[in-house]
Amino acid sequence: MGAEPCWYRVKYQEDIEAALQALREREFKAGRYRPVIPFLQFPIGSDAASPGAQHSTIDEARAEVMEEGTGSILDFDHISEEPDYCALAPMDAETHEALYGTAKPTAEMVTNNMAFLEDVERGQGVYITLYKDDQPDEILFAGFSFD
Repeated sequence: MGAEPCWYRVKYQEDIEAALQALREREFKAGRYRPVIPFLQFPIGSDAASPGAQHSTIDEARAEVMEEGTGSILDFDHISEEPDYCALAPMDAETHEALYGTAKPTAEMVTNNMAFLEDVERGQGVYITLYKDDQPDEILFAGFSFD
């Protein structure tokens, strides 16, 4: 199995780490991770399967799938300023400008052009602040499973 992309949009909050941890907890409780659901379909909508967590903790779920990864946001456990394994780093300003022509891309711009994923390594991810009316509105978390 090859590395698979995953991506999520959540309401913006200034504390990116808190937004990530809340998303991880939500997806864990919903059971939207491998091995509970072998292949997730992204983007995950409000009608997505929600079988419930089948493990006691996120770490237990991650340990079961080992290097394959959960194929979900559970594979990313922290925010980092630089790309790193199991981390989400901010997309750099040059990529914003090159792909979207602005430092403040909208959700529509980003979801219609996710070419930034071509530069993301396995087991790593990025986050992007999405704007509406020139104000932060959402955060997009995106990355690749390990294998």
